[in-house]
Amino acid sequence: MAEIVLTAQTGRSTGSSASRRLRAEGKVPAVLYGPGVDTVPVSVDWRDLRAALTTDKGVNALITLDLGSAGGRRQAIVKELQRHPVRRDVLHIDFFEVDPDKDVVTDVVVALEGEATAVMAEQGVVEQVMNTLTVTGKPDRIPGHITVDIADLEVGTPITVGDIELPEGVTTDVDPEEPVVTAQLTSAAMLADVEAAEAEAEAASEASSDEGEGESASAEGEAEGGESGE
Repeated sequence: MAEIVLTAQTGRSTGSSASRRLRAEGKVPAVLYGPGVDTVPVSVDWRDLRAALTTDKGVNALITLDLGSAGGRRQAIVKELQRHPVRRDVLHIDFFEVDPDKDVVTDVVVALEGEATAVMAEQGVVEQVMNTLTVTGKPDRIPGHITVDIADLEVGTPITVGDIELPEGVTTDVDPEEPVVTAQLTSAAMLADVEAAEAEAEAASEASSDEGEGESASAEGEAEGGESGE
């Protein structure tokens, strides 16, 4: 994959007023930090940032930040991205400096694919319990998202962390028994099952009662026949 380079301008003023001015100019206020390095306030062009984050790696892309002659080139990943609650504009971004040869720990989005036909046949509902999974791996190994196929999902049998196939070189410390996706019957489906069970029990009870009455009538007939013979 081609290197993703993003120009980062240093020396920006901090504070809410300065940040608003930057955003009005089409820039996004940001910081670059990491282990053993000082936090550096920077700003990046919004259009360039959007292009950097719309590759197949998404927000987990390994980005080379070019800080110019003063700061050189620094490799980083997005640690936090703040958006406006309504417009969804990017308000601020935290870049975390990484060593490309060392593992990082980060969250990856879990995306569902496929159609749970068995669940639908039972009028069940699919529930995604885990939206992100914390993984460990080299920065260039971290995927943009993790895909979970729900085609074979059944009611009462969840898909767990242990069922997920992670990319080579990527691991997770999350309990393999933790559910990622579950399927449950809806209230209407459970009510239908209860009504069906009650109807079946009632039918069985009526059948048993009819059989008992038949045996009783047969016994009476035999008794009457015996008395007549005497």
